[in-house]
Amino acid sequence: MNQQEKMADLKLRLAQFADRVDQLDPAETDIEEIDKLIRMLDELEEKIN
Repeated sequence: MNQQEKMADLKLRLAQFADRVDQLDPAETDIEEIDKLIRMLDELEEKIN
């Protein structure tokens, strides 16, 4: 994967993460959903490094 493809993938994943966060209802969010968000951030971090 070249640098441009890598950046495009990271932008897409970050947008997906932001969409998921925007859709959260704090009153209804459970620990499993928070764990999913943390895993998404971990995956993004791995892609950057």
